[in-house]
Amino acid sequence: MPAQRGPSGAHDPIAVISGASSGIGAALAQAYAARGWRLVLVGRREAALHVTGLLCARAQGLQVADPERLRLLCLDLRDVDAWREQAACLLHDWGCPHLVVAAAGISHGVDLSHVQDLAVADEIMRSNWLAALGTLSPFIAPMRARGSGTLVGIASVAGVRGLPGHAAYSASKAALIHALESLRVELRASGVRVVTISPGFVDTPMTAGNPFPMPFLLDARGFARRAMRAIDAGRAYATIPWQMALLSKLLHVAPRAVWDRALRRRRRKPRQAPPH
Repeated sequence: MPAQRGPSGAHDPIAVISGASSGIGAALAQAYAARGWRLVLVGRREAALHVTGLLCARAQGLQVADPERLRLLCLDLRDVDAWREQAACLLHDWGCPHLVVAAAGISHGVDLSHVQDLAVADEIMRSNWLAALGTLSPFIAPMRARGSGTLVGIASVAGVRGLPGHAAYSASKAALIHALESLRVELRASGVRVVTISPGFVDTPMTAGNPFPMPFLLDARGFARRAMRAIDAGRAYATIPWQMALLSKLLHVAPRAVWDRALRRRRRKPRQAPPH
């Protein structure tokens, strides 16, 4: 466990991580806390977010969270105005972060023969694509003005090809991959790095109900360690783990007829009840 730091650690780097209530976001939060970073953690589930906060405090060598080292923001990032207000407060109080990770996302199966599932598809797109871009948006101009910083989006191998029952999820991650690529090219000369991380299968609540084999399954902590190495290196695009990276390259170039035959017996992601 790292040695305790001063009351504020004002010179320590700052990371903003969304989706920190559980899964990948929570694992990344704890990993950066162990490095001694100051953290702003965003999530929708307040109780779970506070658990992550406690674990991060302990990783920082503290028994209770230091508000100058850890901020917890319980909000829905689809509420763009609420998030921009919180981001403005952070920029005023702590300054521009060094790292922003858009890790929040949802995954539900859809059956487009049911008109009700269009509402689920819309929810997935707004959560996984629009809210992810909204997470990064308030920090683009400040990072560009400073000439440094890293913006990270957690995409998915599912964004490489369409999967049965995953019409919305695959589309949302494909959209995120291409949006981040556009942003990376735009910021290339600014000193701001844009990193896209595409996980394979990670053992989180999101994948717990999958009724199909999940090859090369990683635990969340193992994924976080690998993701941090890719972020440190400023990689433009990284698929984790490396076995899935090789497989995804094959999937990307596989002819459509081959892809269709390969997946014709694959079980679908279970449908989600439409939102009310």
